[in-house]
Amino acid sequence: MRLNDSPGMNPSMPDDEQLASFFREQLERKFEESPTLATALGDSRYDDRLDDVSREARARRVKAAREALEHLETRFTDEALSPDGRVDVAILRNSLERELWSAEHLRPFETDPRTYGQLVSDSVYRLITKSTAPEEERIDRAVRRIEQIPEVLAEARRSLERPAAPVLETAIRQNRGTLSFYERDLFLHLKGSGDVDRLRSAADGLLGPLREHQRFLEGELRERATPEWRLGAERYEEKFELENFAGVRLSEHLAEAEAELERVLDDLHLVARQLWSRCFPGQSPPPDDVEGRRERIEGVNRALSADHGTAEALVTDARTTVEEIRAFIRKRGLLELPDPDRCEVIEMPAFRRGNSFAYLDPAPPLAPEAPSYYAVSPPPEEWSESERRGFLEEYNTHMLRILTIHEAYPGHYVQLAHANRNPSLIRRVLGSGSFIEGWAVCGEATMLDEGYGDLRLRFMQLKFYLRAIVNAILDHRMHCGTMSDEEAMTLLTRQGFQTAGEARLKVIRAKQSSVQLSTYFVGRMAHYRLQQQIKREQGEAFDLGRYHRAVLEIGSVPPVFMGDLVRRRLA
Repeated sequence: MRLNDSPGMNPSMPDDEQLASFFREQLERKFEESPTLATALGDSRYDDRLDDVSREARARRVKAAREALEHLETRFTDEALSPDGRVDVAILRNSLERELWSAEHLRPFETDPRTYGQLVSDSVYRLITKSTAPEEERIDRAVRRIEQIPEVLAEARRSLERPAAPVLETAIRQNRGTLSFYERDLFLHLKGSGDVDRLRSAADGLLGPLREHQRFLEGELRERATPEWRLGAERYEEKFELENFAGVRLSEHLAEAEAELERVLDDLHLVARQLWSRCFPGQSPPPDDVEGRRERIEGVNRALSADHGTAEALVTDARTTVEEIRAFIRKRGLLELPDPDRCEVIEMPAFRRGNSFAYLDPAPPLAPEAPSYYAVSPPPEEWSESERRGFLEEYNTHMLRILTIHEAYPGHYVQLAHANRNPSLIRRVLGSGSFIEGWAVCGEATMLDEGYGDLRLRFMQLKFYLRAIVNAILDHRMHCGTMSDEEAMTLLTRQGFQTAGEARLKVIRAKQSSVQLSTYFVGRMAHYRLQQQIKREQGEAFDLGRYHRAVLEIGSVPPVFMGDLVRRRLA
């Protein structure tokens, strides 16, 4: 899609069309300042350029966002917009408010070295793997970008002040991965039809600046890093409401998560009771008290987790889950699967590791024909043998199927492929993380409710759902309170039944991704409540496939708008 092929704003246009035109103009300005955003969204016109990250450019972007927000407030009124237009203008307003809040309170270019690291790696990785241009063109553009990266690294050294220590340590690990990417992994994505030697020469020339950047991160910047990483209660609540846009107060969210934790633990114990004799034939279960219930869950979890593959086979094992799950969805008519299917299962690039075991890197909204990547990470190389074994037990054969449901079918891949068809450019570009994560979490239970899998899978599904609940509690208590690492580990391992290695990764993630961990539970409850309400309203007329179609058609909207939009489509 070429944004500049669209007409500019015209006073004679209906307000919905003027809003869409205004957003296209805003995107065009953003693309000129941040070409990697254009690449990420699927517009290849700026693929030979790199973002201007100077202080002056950052100030210009803040000024432009403030002016755009003022224009929205004065130009577009609810009375002049259609119901869908009112949703779109609210989404755009929220996005601008979040951008300004982040620039004022988080200041990522001064406090987060990952901001530069992601630009250095993703700017070329996305260009090579996601662009639909011929390989020779992608290589030429990649070379031009690589030649501009040293200036980005120089600006990082000028701008970075006192990052939080946990954030810096992740940036250090990821920069090592970036070195590996430019030394070796970059070339694994090429077929050799372009001037690979020229690209290799450019990449080799970047290794020196990257090693210098590594020394800066590990030396000067580490010396002035701050141990304080907590966001604080006031800023956390502000960010929570901006990020989730769900019409749910933080206090309500936390109370609901704590109540849901108790309910799901009861359900998990009920399933563990049914599995005990299968896992431990002839062995009497623990006493039926609080500690005995926990022991029973832990025992069944250990038994089921022993069924796992090897670190080398994780990606292959993930691929084997895909076709079985897709066949079940088709047979049950749960929803429309993307056709053609463009989801590829890959090993997670090293420079993207450090926060999670898996992710879905979707096709960009302006180039929906590009591939999507369901990426799976092997255990960290620096871990001991026992830690690596614990990692494989956590992502055992049963859990891997749940993960594929969440990340791919009917989870992120399917939902985002549908979202890319939405006629609203605002909705395609500014998707709600709470909607996206909530859909995936609900999909795990829906698949089992519809008959997929057995009790072993139900045990792992409940355990995986516990993560969404515990994530929300952990995130709040770590950033709004004084929860220590030890207390966090106890919560994750004793109430979330996670392995020590997995729990450690989650503690690290919580310290550097405030509020994001809450989106899973916020979104899940929004999707769950809406489906239950509509089931009750429609009674025997309720059809799950039709309901899913209505939800997928509205795009990745903030939870606060889901009810009205879905009901209008069902009507």
